[in-house]
Amino acid sequence: MAAPLLVIAGPTASGKSALAIRLALALGGEIINADSQQVYRGLDLGTGKPSAGERAQVLHHLYDVADPGDQLDAAQFVALADRAIADVQSRGKAALLVGGTGLWIRALLFGLVDAPPRDDELRRSLEREAEERGLSALHARLGEVDPDSARKVSPTDPVRIVRALEVFALTGVPLSELHRRHARGRPRYAAVRIALDVPMPVLAERIRARVAEMFAAGLVEEAARADENPRSRERLHRVMGYREALAVLEGTLTRERATELVATAQRQYAKRQRTWFRAEPQWTWVAPERAFEVALGLWRTARDQQRRSPAAS
Repeated sequence: MAAPLLVIAGPTASGKSALAIRLALALGGEIINADSQQVYRGLDLGTGKPSAGERAQVLHHLYDVADPGDQLDAAQFVALADRAIADVQSRGKAALLVGGTGLWIRALLFGLVDAPPRDDELRRSLEREAEERGLSALHARLGEVDPDSARKVSPTDPVRIVRALEVFALTGVPLSELHRRHARGRPRYAAVRIALDVPMPVLAERIRARVAEMFAAGLVEEAARADENPRSRERLHRVMGYREALAVLEGTLTRERATELVATAQRQYAKRQRTWFRAEPQWTWVAPERAFEVALGLWRTARDQQRRSPAAS
């Protein structure tokens, strides 16, 4: 029987990547990405992707697997992650799933939610409404019919806003309620789940410093290179950091103002991530300074229990 999956999650800038590398080195493991933006090639600085030096220490999977013009959804991620986990575990290695995209992690651990398929006519109607009234109006409507989803979904994320409204229109049930029912099901993997618990004032300062470093390291130039491909532009305008960097290029924002806006957006995103993972069952929340020892201990205990169980014999 394969060893338990070790899942490291939490808000942006909480230290997930550094912790995962330390744990992978201690366990002889490999890291599998669960961040919905770090899968895209060329979007490195703005997504907080592990550096080349960090990735040289431990084998990393599912980074740079799609072009920015592509759309990788939760179902595609699960298929890729299943293959990566099977590959890692087949070689006797520990698999560490690391990232902050709660929907993707939930889909991998519990399977995809039994929600209705897309309705193209309804979706086009919602998209037209977004164009005519603004995406903020759709997000406000989502807040009326499904406040839990609205708190978790960015007001600038048209894909998830439209999908949540589509599901409610088709079923009369909030998408968040479907997720809650689904999360009570049988998990697809035996997993130890660690969420990094960083106080918001500390996290806000980390985010401020990291955003400043992103711009200093060449975020504007990275955005310019990605923008050379017309198929990438829609994604660039949706991803925090890149739309502001493009505005710097266009001269509509100063670098200082862009830095402030990105830091604010990332703080808001971090709050939504905390809300998401707090609502999920069976996560162990731990301060970063204790996370290595706690994660190592819980994983080893789960592995030993698994080995002693009748099903493992």
